[in-house]
Amino acid sequence: MSIKRIALIAALFAALAACSDNAQQQAQEQANKAAEATKKAADAAADAAKKAADATAAAAQQASDTVKQVSNDAAKAAEATSQAADKAKDAAGNAMEATKDAAKDAKDAAAGDKKDGNG
Repeated sequence: MSIKRIALIAALFAALAACSDNAQQQAQEQANKAAEATKKAADAAADAAKKAADATAAAAQQASDTVKQVSNDAAKAAEATSQAADKAKDAAGNAMEATKDAAKDAKDAAAGDKKDGNG
């Protein structure tokens, strides 16, 4: 019920109350019922608002936790990528050194073959 309807009903009952004591008693009872219904509706609205606020807070907390987890996972992935890049760099350096050593050995071996007359 809207507040206007409640006020209208209350006014109607007040007018009827002027007719007789019995009508006045009935009007008071109806006004009390209308007041009780209004209170129940207000309580229900307050309860619904609290539940909505609690649900919103829980969703916000869950979203925050998810963002933190994703951020932590991204940081771990970045660290792993950095470590892998460092290992790849070291491996490339080692491969380059091994290639230089192999080329030098091959050159030295070729030079040795020339000295021996094999080349």
